[in-house]
Amino acid sequence: MAEAPAKSVHTMEPIRSTGRLLVDWEIREYAKKYRMLEPFEESLKRDGVISYGLSSMGYDIRLTDEFKIFTNVRQAVVDPKQFNPDSFVDFKGPICVIPPNSFALARSIEYFRLPRSVLGICLGKSSYARCGIVVNITPLEPGWEGYLTIEISNTTPLPARIYSFEGIAQVLFFEAGSLPEISYADRKGKYQGQTGITLPKV
Repeated sequence: MAEAPAKSVHTMEPIRSTGRLLVDWEIREYAKKYRMLEPFEESLKRDGVISYGLSSMGYDIRLTDEFKIFTNVRQAVVDPKQFNPDSFVDFKGPICVIPPNSFALARSIEYFRLPRSVLGICLGKSSYARCGIVVNITPLEPGWEGYLTIEISNTTPLPARIYSFEGIAQVLFFEAGSLPEISYADRKGKYQGQTGITLPKV
């Protein structure tokens, strides 16, 4: 009979090894134990605003009031390997207007610290999706930390309003049944610890 492989020793062990979606009380528990996201709203805030805070099986994140709005005035080529910062106009304010068929970059109010056992998947909120506004955020990998850079696309032929300090997307947290050998922090990912709106890197 073959000998079982030796187990690796990892930091930040999961509270419980389940391989499933975390629910509200577990997200709260992880936020306290690991400081998984800060600031943390323990209930869903929705009176007169696009909702944000803890929901049944996820957490609705907010935007700051800083944006980078895409412009083609300088006729720059969009190249993820050599991205030209002149492709954006900086804007700060309570409402950001994205031009028709264009997009803007923003960042989350929340700072994330993903435990080694947890993967975050981010999806846009229906209030924006029903207006033709699409939110795109890549997965929050185990061991990653930082503010989220959020891409907001206006797919409509009309200008679109985005509201600062209100909800923009929901993060779902999945806890793995085992720990990865190499985390995002271990491989020194290029977006580790990002603090502002971060443009593409290679």
